[in-house]
Amino acid sequence: MFRPIRSYDNYISANIVLQKLEAEGIQAYLQDENTVTIDPILSNAIGGIKLMVYESQVERAAELLAAFEEAYKNAVVCPQCGSVNVQFIPQNSNPANWFSAIVTWLFGSYAIAVKKVYHCYDCDHEFEDIS
Repeated sequence: MFRPIRSYDNYISANIVLQKLEAEGIQAYLQDENTVTIDPILSNAIGGIKLMVYESQVERAAELLAAFEEAYKNAVVCPQCGSVNVQFIPQNSNPANWFSAIVTWLFGSYAIAVKKVYHCYDCDHEFEDIS
């Protein structure tokens, strides 16, 4: 019997985590991956791509996921203040992002921003490259 332990909105991050768990000997699979990949708008309606783990391995998988997330969180450091409270987000002030979002929304299924930056939530510094 398998149980869902996480949900993802895109197949790339879901598959990265799946492969890391499988490398650690955890039996897992992704439910609804094809549906969300083909039509991303359905992601919220069906609960995203669900990471399903064999019931007897749920506790170990949760520990591994916490360790993966902690390592990811500490991987990017703000060059201005040294904080790890940083995320890779669409750049709001870039006019090209607004234009791209409107055009892709009109002619596609959902809006896509072109330019992303790392944003520090402690000092509000934005930067493009991690060093």
